[in-house]
Amino acid sequence: MNTHLHWLENQATQTALWVSESGAIPPKHITLADDTLSAETAHRLASEGHVLLWRGDFQNARHLLQALTRRLDKSKSKKSNKNKILKSNLEVFHQHRMAQAQRAHILNAIVIVVEKDHHINLRRAPDVHDACFEVLGKSTERYALPLRQLLAYISAHEWRKKGVLIAALNSKIHPHYGVFSPIRGEYLELIHSAPLPNPCATAWDIGTGTGVISAMLAKRGVKSIIATDTDPRALACAQENFERLGITEQVQLQQADLFPKTDTKANLIVCNPPWLPAKAAAPIERAVFDEKSQMLKRFLLGVGAHLNVHGQAWLIMSDFAEHLGLRAHNEIPDLIKQAGLRILKKYDVRPKHSKVFDTTDALHTARISETTSLWCLVLDT
Repeated sequence: MNTHLHWLENQATQTALWVSESGAIPPKHITLADDTLSAETAHRLASEGHVLLWRGDFQNARHLLQALTRRLDKSKSKKSNKNKILKSNLEVFHQHRMAQAQRAHILNAIVIVVEKDHHINLRRAPDVHDACFEVLGKSTERYALPLRQLLAYISAHEWRKKGVLIAALNSKIHPHYGVFSPIRGEYLELIHSAPLPNPCATAWDIGTGTGVISAMLAKRGVKSIIATDTDPRALACAQENFERLGITEQVQLQQADLFPKTDTKANLIVCNPPWLPAKAAAPIERAVFDEKSQMLKRFLLGVGAHLNVHGQAWLIMSDFAEHLGLRAHNEIPDLIKQAGLRILKKYDVRPKHSKVFDTTDALHTARISETTSLWCLVLDT
């Protein structure tokens, strides 16, 4: 059932469909806001639970959002400097998640109304039709959403047009909004260089996302690949990338919960599940957070039944969770043994993304110890 935002304006009750990627219910305390609103007042109102329905200049709304961001960053820095007590990585992680939630609450307080044709009726508003249409489809009524969320739509639209260059493919992958972008290239290097099982005519890509792993396997000569996912956004994204790359005859896309619906088995089954066993705060975070390692466990405990006699299961995982204290260091090896599998080979690589070098990052201590691994598993016969 659709949920709506209601507010009083010009002595009349106004209504708009409420669009929230986090699944938040429509806010009740609505305050009309315009160019006269200061960052200090905006911060106070947002902290008190008010949503600021913007009726001023669009670019000024962006400036206000930037001012709130700077204010929160400055406050975070002061708190960090005052806190000299050494904490475990696990305590730091939970505090970081709480701080992220509080930050999101404040920054999502600025709300924009978009007309049913994906048009914003504010001064200096950009053309957001294509960006919003790609995420929401055809709009039959006006809707309201956090400005921060709208800007994420716009950013995703640009990334979708531009694409992400994948060196191993010598081609670009075009991510869609809500689908995890393959910007961490170290795990792709492992997929590119690890020896394929022999023979390797068939492969499955479990939780395909953008389809990048399927594309890499296709380039490496695997003749028949089945790529699965449950998320409609991921399926649409992967299909578009397969068409761009001209591999639709090699790769069959299937909406399935983990393993594909087929009577056949595979020479190679690859899975890159979410790396952190914690609860996702919003559906969009499910690419990163796998509560209680449910997907990881289901993959390892079920994959053996789908492998050919000499087949391999490839698991791509980071040990970031282990360094944070979210997962025991022996948990993955124990699961592998419990599943009737053994480790044929394990390839490791150190991450190269920017956060590794950011000493101000709350999770820096864990990040500098992180290793990304490709576990090559076979049936323990």
